Amino acid sequence: MKNRLIMLVTASSLTLASCAVGPNYERPATPSTAAGSFVSANNPAVTLAPIEENWWRLYNDPVLDGLIADALKANTDLRVAVANLARARAQLRGSKADTLPRADLAASAQYGRLPAAQRAPGEKREDWVVDAGAEISYEVDAFGRISRGIEAARGDLGAAEADTNAVRVAIVADTARAYVDAASAAERLAVAEHIVSLLDNSVRLTTKRFEAGTAVRLDVARVSALRNQRAADVSAIAAERQAALFRLATLTGRTPQELPEIAGARATTPRLDKPIPVGDGATLLARRPDVRAAEQRLAASTARIGVATADLYPHIQLGASFGSTSNNGFDLFGASPLHWLLGPLISWNFLNQEATRAKIAGAKADSQAALATFDGTVLRALEETETALSNYAHELDRRTALQAARNDAETAVRITRARQREGQIDFLEVLDAERTFADAQADLASADARIADAQIQLFRALGGGWQNAPAV
Repeated sequence: MKNRLIMLVTASSLTLASCAVGPNYERPATPSTAAGSFVSANNPAVTLAPIEENWWRLYNDPVLDGLIADALKANTDLRVAVANLARARAQLRGSKADTLPRADLAASAQYGRLPAAQRAPGEKREDWVVDAGAEISYEVDAFGRISRGIEAARGDLGAAEADTNAVRVAIVADTARAYVDAASAAERLAVAEHIVSLLDNSVRLTTKRFEAGTAVRLDVARVSALRNQRAADVSAIAAERQAALFRLATLTGRTPQELPEIAGARATTPRLDKPIPVGDGATLLARRPDVRAAEQRLAASTARIGVATADLYPHIQLGASFGSTSNNGFDLFGASPLHWLLGPLISWNFLNQEATRAKIAGAKADSQAALATFDGTVLRALEETETALSNYAHELDRRTALQAARNDAETAVRITRARQREGQIDFLEVLDAERTFADAQADLASADARIADAQIQLFRALGGGWQNAPAV
């Protein structure tokens, strides 16, 4: 009869194990308008083709490829993200361990004196008492507390994986930007130094004219002031270039002294020779790691509602224990008394469940917050991509205008030089035209740098660069 009762309780518990309380996770719907083409993709510089995973290779720069590979292997922020990912994996293993039986071993030895009434005639009153035993227990997941906990841990792991990929996206973009900043600064530095050289000639010529009495001191002061202002620009651009190289060293896990010289050898801004593939909204949301992380956190929050709800119901454990006690320290499992127990253990706090219901309410609030976070992440992903596309298009238009201004300034230089050779104007007008042309070149170089920055910002918004990443 006892064995039948035990088997009945066990069978009933295992039947209930398939009943997991709490809501089942359902992926939230995104706006239907988010799946189509981007509003700002009406630009010949972009194409609706799927984005390339290793987008930086579009620049055809082996040095940039090598630096990004180094950053993906040695960046310190990425190492932190990988460590957090390992912790999430460990927590999932811990949650899965709750599905396995638990075995505890215990033993004790004590020496003492007992009352005569507790000793059989002829036995010593002072002796060793040795006790040893084992307990085995298994929690029946009757209402899904364990399975929902595993589900929540899986969501946390998915979020940690997506967070790691988001760090990879940021590192790739920051490394490319630092490299581009250093190269564009070198290009702008060359233009700025050329402008200073032209102004040096203007200062010398104006000084000679002043000494000859054909110019006043005010002319010398004006030219000298302009020359010193442009010399200050040279120092500022040089500092920008050094800062970009130092940032590049940190991103690749190096000290500034360890950064190879080839990393700063490029003196022209990297440019793309074909349109940027951007895909559409549906592929964007499926690819962006921050959207994936927000969805996984929502799944984990939903599962934790079930974990909290399971506490409203009984906890059922199947257990067994056996052991032996020896009064003389010898023959522990021989003639010594052997004891064993077998049966279920049911615990249920049903009188005051207000604390449990408060936890359920808190878990539901966390799930609602996670849903709002997911919706906000989707909207921000679309906003960032549309903004990046718009900025890129306007930067291209700006460069077109600056290119026309530069061409006009070049034409003015040719005309001025021809007139100077014919004696119609003096050399100061030639220098002024050349200085204007140099300023136009400087503006064009700055425009190229802004375009490169807009390109990288667009690639970052598109969320690529984490697939097939090397091990850290």
